[in-house]
Order: sequence, then C-alpha cells, then structure tokens
Amino acid sequence: MLRPENLLNTMFFKRLLLAFCGTSLVLLLICTIRASMVRSVFDNAKLMSDVWFQATLLDAYLGFLFAFVWIAWKEQTPVRQVVWFVLIMALGNMALAVYVGWQILKLPPNSSVGEIFQRSSNARV
Repeated sequence: MLRPENLLNTMFFKRLLLAFCGTSLVLLLICTIRASMVRSVFDNAKLMSDVWFQATLLDAYLGFLFAFVWIAWKEQTPVRQVVWFVLIMALGNMALAVYVGWQILKLPPNSSVGEIFQRSSNARV
C-alpha cells in the first residue's frame, strides 16, 4: 500500500507535478497571447485606477518576490539569481512554472520531490 509520505517519492507524482507545470505554462501563454491581441499590456490606465486591480497586482508581485527568495537561496551564482529575478518579474508564473518543472527534471530517479526545496550540497552559504 502506498503511504502518504511515500507519494512524494513516486514517479507518478513527479509526472503529475510536471504535467501541472506544463499545463500552467501553456494556459498562461494562451491567455497572455490572447490578451495581447486585444490590448497592449501598457494600455491599462483604467485598470491602474481600480483599487482592486492595484491590490491584485501588489499581491501577485509580492508572491513573485517570495518565490524569488527561494530561487535566490537555491541558485549558486549571482548571474543566475539576477536572470531568474528578471524572468519572474517580467513573466510571473510562467517563469515559475518553468523553474519548478526544471527542478523536478533535475531530480535523480529515486529521489523525493521534496528535494527541490533543498539547496545543493555544493551551494554557497
């Protein structure tokens, strides 16, 4: 019987997470392309005056910063840290889906998905 703590070690769970990252990336790309065909991202004067839009934008970017803190901790070079910061601030959850998927793909076959939250053994402190 598969116990809950062993679920993170299964190839099924890794594939499920990869499918989630891939599906999220595709949906976000489709939505972004569709929205860009209707109106430029810079043509949002009406939205910027809406307090709920401001709250949602602040919430999203604070979430991106929280995710970046984890990435900055994991990545070993300032260049990679800067590149991921720019990607996350420009592309948001599309960049995060790529990063998480990449981390899952880098895992050894018999490892736990939870290991993506650990720093590599040769990381700087």
